[in-house]
Amino acid sequence: MSRFKTVRFGNKGPSFLFDKRTTISVAVALVIVIGAFLISLGLGEVWVSPLDIIKVFLGMGEPLNELVIREFRLPRVLIALLVGVALAVAGAMLQGIVRNPLASPDVIGISGGASVFVVGFLVLFSDSNGALSVSIQWLPVAAFLGALIAAVLVYIFSWKNGLSPIRLVLIGIGLSLFTNAITTMLMLIGPIYRASQANIWITGSVNGSTWSQVWILLPWVTVLFLAALLMARHLNLLELGDDISTSMGSVVSKQRILILLISTGLVGGSVAFAGGIGFVGLMAPHLARKLIGSSFGSLIPMSALIGAALVMLADLMGRLIAAPLEIPAGVFTAAIGAPYFIYLLFKERGKKS
Repeated sequence: MSRFKTVRFGNKGPSFLFDKRTTISVAVALVIVIGAFLISLGLGEVWVSPLDIIKVFLGMGEPLNELVIREFRLPRVLIALLVGVALAVAGAMLQGIVRNPLASPDVIGISGGASVFVVGFLVLFSDSNGALSVSIQWLPVAAFLGALIAAVLVYIFSWKNGLSPIRLVLIGIGLSLFTNAITTMLMLIGPIYRASQANIWITGSVNGSTWSQVWILLPWVTVLFLAALLMARHLNLLELGDDISTSMGSVVSKQRILILLISTGLVGGSVAFAGGIGFVGLMAPHLARKLIGSSFGSLIPMSALIGAALVMLADLMGRLIAAPLEIPAGVFTAAIGAPYFIYLLFKERGKKS
């Protein structure tokens, strides 16, 4: 029995080839993400059962549960979900365009560039009381510009008769250190309130998320995620190398620029509201690739689901382990991701030797 199934829309409409095993894997991952979502909403200082959560969504919940879920936990969990999706998809796309398994937004300095522009935005447009003089809706735009500049710099400085994985990582790490230094300087010259807020951003946290942030980030991530799916076939071609991609009709330089813009946009949006949550863009695509293979048509949605689960569970652990104190979600993703990155680095060196 074939594991592939063709679905066609109309007689002359578009057709899609589905891998049954991959579809089942993605469906299972979706169920896990929904479970993590409900667990994150229910656990905390106030326990809310799954049934009571459903009642809240239907408008029939108790007043205390309505307050806890709608006003405090739901915006936070939604931001964690969106950030996980954004970072994971960005990591998968970056690994695709540079054909480097070590590439991820935080490792190669893209998240650091976004952080510099976010903190600079807050310092430049904040008064002595910490109030912003411009709309917070411009924050993702500032983060996108910072991420884009960092991505372009890494790409340019890493190019020498092609992209070397080790050279790209080393230059990215150097850029990360440079952006961290600039971020620290901006924190010192900015308002005290913004400095403490920026300090949390460096690690990465979704604590204090609001509905206004959700309504800004939701369309941003949704549009860019759909754009990433549309670029999946071009990523598959780029994985084959520039010569083969060009011979099959792909405009390599144009596709790389579009993919770079989409990935940096995703990174910018996530950093703007959750800070530099590290290693999600590295781990999620690798785990997805081990589960379903390297075809980007399925790799992108699977990475998104794994990234969402990682950030939601990391935030949940941060809320529960030292309650009532809060540990930033970035602490847990870094604790898992840093050893994994070292393992991949040695693995990559082994291939070159």
